[in-house]
Amino acid sequence: MKKYLIFSLALTITLAAAVYQRLTGPTHPKRVSYLIDSVEYKSKLIRSGESDKDTKITLHLPINAIATLHYKRFKVNEDFSPIPFLAVDENRQEAYLPKMPAAAKLQYYIEIVEGANTQFLFKENPITIRYKDPVPAWVLIPHILFMFLAMLFSNLTGLQATFNIPSYKRNITVSLALLFLGGLILGPIVQKYAFGAYWTGFPFGYDLTDNKTLIAFAAWLIAFITNRKNNRPAMVLLAAVVTIIIFSIPHSLFGSELDYESGKVITGFVHSLCLF
Repeated sequence: MKKYLIFSLALTITLAAAVYQRLTGPTHPKRVSYLIDSVEYKSKLIRSGESDKDTKITLHLPINAIATLHYKRFKVNEDFSPIPFLAVDENRQEAYLPKMPAAAKLQYYIEIVEGANTQFLFKENPITIRYKDPVPAWVLIPHILFMFLAMLFSNLTGLQATFNIPSYKRNITVSLALLFLGGLILGPIVQKYAFGAYWTGFPFGYDLTDNKTLIAFAAWLIAFITNRKNNRPAMVLLAAVVTIIIFSIPHSLFGSELDYESGKVITGFVHSLCLF
């Protein structure tokens, strides 16, 4: 019964962290609601596009409303360019952002005109969308699966160590192996497909996703080494806490970013420092 409860708790913590990370990430669609003729409409405005096709932006709007998409390149001093939304049915309109190279970013906001009324969505704080090259499913799906299992076994092993369940020592190896395969083997392959570089974390850059993986792996490697000949459950619990904290940080923060002036792809944090 204790083992079942511990596994259930570990699974709950893992799912909660995964959902939180997904919902707070900078590439998760932005939810927005707006009123037209006193009727509330809701839409999801995407913040991630692919470099091989134009990116569709969809609004739920009545056909009598006129909407315009305004966009510009991120961190470039230029005017916004307008693109009209086109009706595809009575309550849906679409506009397309132009395709951009991997790691490029655009900013956009939306203007809606209905009769004599005009409203803007995110004009003061435009939405930022980042582009990536397509990633094959054969590497993306295993990467996601291994990273989820790594988080699950990290939480499970930490809880087992807390309650001094002997199997925690075996699961240290499992946690370390899953993190290595998902984060340090498959992760760089995904990164290479998406942004053209295997690794943009320390010491080559400040990509937060890569550095999070590196810190988590280092924590579990220390836990593995210190528990090889001795029982040090506190080190295991520490590794689990470090892992759940860093993997709760939004995904893709300070990720790869195209510098339009130089044409080079660098991490967002470095780009901000260069501009400063």
